[in-house]
Amino acid sequence: MTVVGGKGGVLFYWFLKFIALGPLLRVIFRPKATGIDNVPTEGPAILASNHLSYADWLFMPLSLPRRVTFVAKSEYFTEPGLRGWFKKTFFGGTGQVPIDRSGADAASGALLSAKRVLADGGLFGIYPEGTRSHDGRLYRGKTGVARLALETGVPVIPVGVVGTDVLAPPGKVFGRWTRPRVHYGKPLDFSRYAGMENDRYILRSITDEIVYDIMELSGQEYVDKYAAVAKQEAKEAGGGDEGKLAS
Repeated sequence: MTVVGGKGGVLFYWFLKFIALGPLLRVIFRPKATGIDNVPTEGPAILASNHLSYADWLFMPLSLPRRVTFVAKSEYFTEPGLRGWFKKTFFGGTGQVPIDRSGADAASGALLSAKRVLADGGLFGIYPEGTRSHDGRLYRGKTGVARLALETGVPVIPVGVVGTDVLAPPGKVFGRWTRPRVHYGKPLDFSRYAGMENDRYILRSITDEIVYDIMELSGQEYVDKYAAVAKQEAKEAGGGDEGKLAS
């Protein structure tokens, strides 16, 4: 598998996962995973997960023997000098690739980067909600995950992460100790919709099916509203929160 960030980034990923960071996280937090057999041992797949905390991208990949790749802002990979090298190595080493800025916008650029990962036979992680939940509820999914599934023809594995918002609540670095759990659902095959990636009704239907399975796995309350909208409403009402850009 070819990974943006070079051989050094790949080696750093495995170093963090199995030597430096992974064993420490396992000892301290004792994360638990179920349904790991639903994730293929080889070949491409999309891991579609809920998004409760910045800690999600630590514990979800930690539970799998394979590398999981996410997208990150391209600026993390293009800064010159020694600082830029450290950033590129760190983000590449933690399983992230830059958004392809040859796309018309960030969303299409993220899809281009994701397609590259999947074409190389990798696991690609995506948060259909598009941003972290500010209140622990599950929000309406964006259709990028459906378009990616139809354009690549790879299976989608729903993932429900539980407890990361207790460990690292939105707006805080640390919260309270808990044992995070990651639940992998059965792969979803959308090949019956092949060639219909431009039908917005089909994209919405697929996205809703994926999010429903995520809800079943995570046990979250579902809100039929985009997370970014709900977050902005909470901010205007005095709740306040910060978000994370995702495709």
